[in-house]
Amino acid sequence: MHRARSLIDGARRAAAASSSPVFHHGCGAPAATTLFRRTLIIQTAAPEQVRVERLSDSDSGIVELKLDRAEAKNAIGKEMLKGLQRALEVIDRDSSANVVMVSSSVPRVFCAGADLKERRSMNPSEVKLFVNSLRSTFSSLETLSVPTIAIIEGAALGGGMEMALSCDIRICGEDAAFSLPETGLAIIPGAGGTQRLPRLVGRSVAKELIFTGRKIDGKQALSMGLVSYCLPVGEAYMKALQIARDINQKGPLALRMAKQAINEGMELGMASALALEEECYEQLLHTHDRLEGLAAFAEKRKPVYSGK
Repeated sequence: MHRARSLIDGARRAAAASSSPVFHHGCGAPAATTLFRRTLIIQTAAPEQVRVERLSDSDSGIVELKLDRAEAKNAIGKEMLKGLQRALEVIDRDSSANVVMVSSSVPRVFCAGADLKERRSMNPSEVKLFVNSLRSTFSSLETLSVPTIAIIEGAALGGGMEMALSCDIRICGEDAAFSLPETGLAIIPGAGGTQRLPRLVGRSVAKELIFTGRKIDGKQALSMGLVSYCLPVGEAYMKALQIARDINQKGPLALRMAKQAINEGMELGMASALALEEECYEQLLHTHDRLEGLAAFAEKRKPVYSGK
């Protein structure tokens, strides 16, 4: 990977098209918000479709995974799927990552689902391989060791909704549109939708949404517990950044252990889940960060965690 080079915010579009990693300054947020710097840490085989950026300065530890296939409304084809897989592999190996924000660079759309135009050219065995790979990729997103936040402005349909379901926290705009329309195509959600949705909103609600393919908006998604927050149009990103910054200040090892305890414990009976919690807690007992947290509390200062 080539050494990163600094650019001003106005050169961002040109930098994104470059094959070399670059620094980005500024977040494109309103002037009243705090500015921060971005550092591109990977460009996938299809850099115009998937970007991974690492924030710096006070936001070091926050990573952004951005979908950017505007001509297809971020529909997931073979190349975009490869980009997602590579991005997740890099993030998973990055010990400095504390929280990941998953969003879209395309206005008014999160992800339109699988690329059905590409799908038409596939035979049944190729479709099976693609859907299995998509399911596996979303499982990799779900099991990333650090917290993940999906930012949904606009449409999250089919595989796009399944991607959002794979994240730990979902934040949307009022213009968000969620749907699993697969039964209308004589198939079923095949990348985790039939399993993750009922675990979030309950069996009966999930069945109605999947059986009918009904589309719901952001406020409806909030009311049924599908998202944690629903903001006015254009404000979801800043809310997600606020939460990411809050998470980023916590002990990195504690975040990983908390996520592991919750995710794995939910699949166990209570006794086994409590035993798992005990194991996760014990892994933190002899860490430098735990002692730093206690010292900072006693000294009435902010802790400085090292992830050790």
